[in-house]
Amino acid sequence: MLSGSNIVLMPREKLLKYGVGSLSDEELLAIFLRTGIKGISVLNLAGQLLDHFGSIHVLLSASPDELSAIKGLGQAKSIQFIAISEMFSRSIASELRGTPSFTDPGLVRRYLLFHFEQTDYERFACLFLDSKNRLIHFDFLFNGSIDQAQIYPRTVAQLCLKHNAAAVIFAHNHPSGDATPSQSDRTLTQRLIKTLALVDVKVLDHFVLGNDKCLSMAELQML
Repeated sequence: MLSGSNIVLMPREKLLKYGVGSLSDEELLAIFLRTGIKGISVLNLAGQLLDHFGSIHVLLSASPDELSAIKGLGQAKSIQFIAISEMFSRSIASELRGTPSFTDPGLVRRYLLFHFEQTDYERFACLFLDSKNRLIHFDFLFNGSIDQAQIYPRTVAQLCLKHNAAAVIFAHNHPSGDATPSQSDRTLTQRLIKTLALVDVKVLDHFVLGNDKCLSMAELQML
């Protein structure tokens, strides 16, 4: 640890001083791992795990065999990862119990991060909502290539009528990992807004996912 303004805080100290939001994925994972293995520090081990799986989401979705095969994890830590994944799943299920309104971007973000698996191609999904913005149905509507998916507004409108939706929230992933909405994302969203207005369905938001990030176009004032 260095002196003066160059002091480097360990993850736990950094969390206590600046809050959990200040931690990188590696630092957060290092706190969970607690210790490294011979010749590898806990931060380096955390980094290697993220490099291997690609993201925390994929890591928490890994099977027991996939986790146990990683040097430095072992059965005990593998079981802990599985338990945390299940706790997160139950937390989402508990939060959704009682059909809450999907007007809170934080709730939608957690729901999408849980339901979107990491893929090397684009997937376009829709949350169909009732007049009180409660979830009626969630579905992946279109799959695409590594950098785009062909979206058909007419098909989306037909599905809205099928589910008797009053509003929708769209979501799609960027396989590149960059969750920043592109100009084509903005153009597509405007097309969908205009098409669905013809059948009296409101577009509340469009989320873009990349790695473990999920950005709201509404929050970014892009709708």
